[in-house]
Amino acid sequence: MAKARKTRRAKKRGRSPRQVRAGTVVSKASVAVQQPEPVSFAEEYRYVVADLRRIFFLAAGMFALLIVLALVLQ
Repeated sequence: MAKARKTRRAKKRGRSPRQVRAGTVVSKASVAVQQPEPVSFAEEYRYVVADLRRIFFLAAGMFALLIVLALVLQ
């Protein structure tokens, strides 16, 4: 994990970079944690199945072409 570095302005004032940018430090207790809404992976990645099918048929065709070329050039 990288070390937190102070900016030149923060060093002059003796504050951390977070205090310089925000003006005030926000405690972790006051920050509301938002729960992510549930994701339907079938909906999000439905294009992946089509892409995998296309890749499979392309690879099978290339493999068949290699076999045919090997038999013809023998």
